[in-house]
Amino acid sequence: MLKGTRCETAKCAIERREKSMAPGMHGWRRGRYSDYGVRLREKQKVKRYYGLMEKQFMSIFREAARRKGNTGRTLLELLERRLDNVVFKLNFAPSRRAARQLIAHGHIYLNGRRVDIPDRLVNIGDKITLKNSERTRKLVKAQLEANPNFQVQGWLQLDASKPAATVVALPSREDVQLAIEEHLVVEFCSK
Repeated sequence: MLKGTRCETAKCAIERREKSMAPGMHGWRRGRYSDYGVRLREKQKVKRYYGLMEKQFMSIFREAARRKGNTGRTLLELLERRLDNVVFKLNFAPSRRAARQLIAHGHIYLNGRRVDIPDRLVNIGDKITLKNSERTRKLVKAQLEANPNFQVQGWLQLDASKPAATVVALPSREDVQLAIEEHLVVEFCSK
């Protein structure tokens, strides 16, 4: 999830936190969240998954609200189409944060042009390649070899020998593998 490959081991902080109790002899009993609290937690969860600040998230939400169709599905599709998320989904980086850094440092090219903006949206037919340097190729090859059983999603096509990728379709709600209830996010942000 958030820590890259570390969350696939027993050391995942999120899994440990849910299983453990709070400090003290009796632990800590939580009350129930209010309706507002439930919706706020869901929005915060989406922001943290994708590594966004409030202003960035609300900008994407307003764009999703302007488009036709289900706002929640459109919001998740726009978040999935961000370049930093695509680089992470291609297994070029161990986490979304590392993917943002890879892009910001100029290691990623989109359609043959250097891109240093991680929130750029990809479209069908876009080609994602690496900077033509030994260091960049070695960095990404090591990440690809670290996860040999990694499955690329159906809307992306990866050529691991180069490494390069092509966007062959737009992502759908089924491609989002995160446990998100997007209707709660829409209800919260629509107020």
